[in-house]
Amino acid sequence: MYSKEEKKKLTTDFWQLFKHRCAVHPNLKFKKKQFILHRTKIKSVALRFDIDRNSAKVILELHNRNERLRLKAFEVLEKYKAVLEEGFENGLIWEFYYQRPDSGQEVCRIFTILDEVDLHRRNQWPNIFNFFIENMLKLEENFLQIRDVLEAELNNSG
Repeated sequence: MYSKEEKKKLTTDFWQLFKHRCAVHPNLKFKKKQFILHRTKIKSVALRFDIDRNSAKVILELHNRNERLRLKAFEVLEKYKAVLEEGFENGLIWEFYYQRPDSGQEVCRIFTILDEVDLHRRNQWPNIFNFFIENMLKLEENFLQIRDVLEAELNNSG
């Protein structure tokens, strides 16, 4: 078991090393901002990384507190499922309801997962980093193809 301070240091080390890995990755090293993440230009839509003791995930998250608008966004994305899942061999996991354990906030998530990896196992970090980079680049590219449509449909339903 790690103490609270040791776990914080481990997490900090992980993300710092990931940032360094991104800085030298051929597809990322010349980009000012490596990933879009929360800068999607659509309120309450974000791209996220998640890592814990069991898995790593690359996530497109809809976190509007207004359930009707959140579900509308999910519905629009479902219409463009083929575009969003392009390049993902096994597709993506579509979760219209997820409650964040840290805040209790209800969100919709669309993600890909790498099972049986553990943040606490440093020897697995290179595989996790590769998974994160490869899948976030795909998810971003696919999302950007439908971002304007999603934004327009959400603005029309607001």
